[in-house]
Amino acid sequence: MVHTVQFRKKPSNNEGAPPQPAPIPEKSKGSRLFFRLSDLVSVRVKEEGWSYLVFTLRDCNMGVELPALHFHQGGSEVFLDCLRKYLLLTESTTDASLLQVSPHSRALSQSFENLLDDATFGLITVQPAHPSKFSQDPVTTTLGGFSKVTNYLFDAFRGPDTVLLKERPVGEVADLLNEAIPGLDINQLEEPGFEVITRIDLGVLPEVRRREPVGAEEWNTNMDPEGRMRNISHLKQTIFKGGLCHVLRKEGWKFLLGYFPWESTLEERRSLTRRKTDEYFRMKLQWKSVSEEQEKRNSMFRDHRSLIEKDVNRTDRTNTFYEGQDNPGLILLHDVLMTYCMYDFDLGYVQGMSDLLSPILYVMEDEVDAFWCFVSFMDQMHQNFEEQMQGMKTQLIQLSTLLRLLDLSFWNYLVAQDSGHLYFCFRWLLIRFKRELSFPDVLRLWEVMWTGLPCQNFHLLVCCAILDSEKHQIMEKQYGFNEILKVCVLMFCLHVCVHLYLSLCECKVGEWGERKRRVGGEEEESGGREEESGDTLMSGPLCLLVVFNPSLLKVSI
Repeated sequence: MVHTVQFRKKPSNNEGAPPQPAPIPEKSKGSRLFFRLSDLVSVRVKEEGWSYLVFTLRDCNMGVELPALHFHQGGSEVFLDCLRKYLLLTESTTDASLLQVSPHSRALSQSFENLLDDATFGLITVQPAHPSKFSQDPVTTTLGGFSKVTNYLFDAFRGPDTVLLKERPVGEVADLLNEAIPGLDINQLEEPGFEVITRIDLGVLPEVRRREPVGAEEWNTNMDPEGRMRNISHLKQTIFKGGLCHVLRKEGWKFLLGYFPWESTLEERRSLTRRKTDEYFRMKLQWKSVSEEQEKRNSMFRDHRSLIEKDVNRTDRTNTFYEGQDNPGLILLHDVLMTYCMYDFDLGYVQGMSDLLSPILYVMEDEVDAFWCFVSFMDQMHQNFEEQMQGMKTQLIQLSTLLRLLDLSFWNYLVAQDSGHLYFCFRWLLIRFKRELSFPDVLRLWEVMWTGLPCQNFHLLVCCAILDSEKHQIMEKQYGFNEILKVCVLMFCLHVCVHLYLSLCECKVGEWGERKRRVGGEEEESGGREEESGDTLMSGPLCLLVVFNPSLLKVSI
């Protein structure tokens, strides 16, 4: 609400003589003021416990000052913002409380002239031989040149009475700008507009072969005598291209997840481990010491414990590390998740977090190391499990945008089948393909993604490659919403395993059938706790080449 107060002049010394008010425009009853914005010259902003504005109008050779408009309950800034939609208000150079109204054309011309005179910015440089053309008509020259990108600014600034913004031939405007701004390349075609890239045609993609996983000897050559890692960038590249051999994962994952700093010495890592061990068991003791009476009065604690116990009993039970009853691995999985609830009270435990911890605990075989590596992984994945799930919403939007760029026809087909939102990719993103790939595949894929190469959103490119591998089946058989969901969620894991197995068989006998992708590979020996197969090559119309092998991922960008 805006309150206005009208002041009257005090009577003069001649008693009885009425005051002579200054001539003001016609007012309505009460305290509302009426005037044309074209007559406004200035606005003075004052503060006396509250804000009030004093308007000065144009009246021949002298200004007419209106009664003050008081804002006892605020709102003066909002009022001025509304005025700025129709007028150009500039602060006076001599009085900070005075806002002057500038004519449209004159204000724009003055702004560009000031830009030319300000040598400190260096945004526009005028050649000495040609100073006049740009200075005489700066608005038309500048806006005319930029109109080759878009005419939006040109139309927005052009007023009905503006003379300076007369249209000129495109060539003349380009010549003026080329003279004024050296090195500026102006497209002189009539109305070229701007180009929006809607699809990328990448042509034939090269075949890519992954290198061997990084072994102990290669790892040690990248470590100095004090235990600091050297050539970190190169080491990440080699891990990205081949992964780590299984015996190195226990140490390598601590670096990749940020538990161990890359620049730390061996002694510093030992000291860090001792501190982190003490901190872990202090937090573990907190929930271990909760009595039954306390638990009865703590519903959140009871809910977390109940959900953890349910999820632990159904997490990777076919893996030898977790199979069977009373398995020590299950106890460790339970204890680490309960301790994380003490570490992050706000988040606690959310279904799906056990899937992220399971491979880490499997590799570390130690609850303390597994806990702190899990903490680092959860720092990356935290938004996926928050109540608002903003991270999941953002990733689905980004994935849809990326798929639209890479394969517009497939994206349009999904949209037509009410699948453009890509909700069937929700679980892929939530737990990073943990339930879609075999356990060895997950270990290899995660360590590749933890290198941060080639970008932090590499998992979105993996999603696009998976969708590309299913595209022909979906489109040729004209799958609808339910069939797409079934292919991408229910049958995905089985399809990938069979697809890879058949690919390896075909490569071994040298017979190529008609397939959705070119597939090749060489059989490798498997060993240790992890079965690794030969290379499999998948190519398609993507900006990258993602190649799955049961435990390897190949990428060419």
